[in-house]
Amino acid sequence: TLSGWVQRTRKMGGLTFLDLRDRYGITQIVANGEKNHDLQEKLNELGREFVIQITGDVIERESKNTAISTGEIEIDCHTISILNASETPPFTIEAESDGGEELRMQYRYLDLRRSPMQRNLAIRHRVTKLVRDYLDALDFIEIETPVLINSTPEGARDFVVPSRIHEQKFYALPQSPQLFKQLLMVGGYDRYFQIVKCFRDEDFRADRQPEFTQIDCEMSFVDPEDILTIFEGMAKFLLEKIKDTSFTEAFPRMSYADAMRLYGSDKPDIRFD
Repeated sequence: TLSGWVQRTRKMGGLTFLDLRDRYGITQIVANGEKNHDLQEKLNELGREFVIQITGDVIERESKNTAISTGEIEIDCHTISILNASETPPFTIEAESDGGEELRMQYRYLDLRRSPMQRNLAIRHRVTKLVRDYLDALDFIEIETPVLINSTPEGARDFVVPSRIHEQKFYALPQSPQLFKQLLMVGGYDRYFQIVKCFRDEDFRADRQPEFTQIDCEMSFVDPEDILTIFEGMAKFLLEKIKDTSFTEAFPRMSYADAMRLYGSDKPDIRFD
């Protein structure tokens, strides 16, 4: 039994071929409607993005497709159940979609069905898990901090949330867990981390948005070398696990003054003391 979305259908003689898509990829279904009248009636109803459930036998494909992980097999369909019909989607649900970004954002729930989006979210999930594994091995403790807080004087404006219980009072959303992680250091938690939401009420820019997620860490009784070593190690660990890339040398390091000189070479108002 297999369930998923109908990506496309095509007929060849008395056979109908379906590409059935789910989270794990695309599986080819072959159905012989000439031998099964009820099956043919169901096949005639199908359209793109119909949600169906099929039963059948897994068999070896005669013409294999090495481009996909399921390309060596197909399913000889016995029955089809239509779980949900669909209108024709506004763009093709494929890796290379014909929908522009604005249209895909309008129908984000459809865009999320595309394989690049599913792959990106799966990679993000894996990175998050690996970060936790890496920091846990170094005795960091993950501690959750509040989201509704008092306003704090930081670099940007706070988002505020009205309180129902305390009339004419407001909570603020944290720009970062800065205050809490300092309290944790004072409280004796010498290695803390959190994969945390941050909120900054700033004007939109190309390189920032009001809500984002950051890996936030704090360590007590360390020097700059400790920080650089640990987080260089984390970058290498992630790249080795995600991209299968190995590193034999340390990352090159650049001083702040050199970085600013390179970035600001055409800005005479930048000073280097």
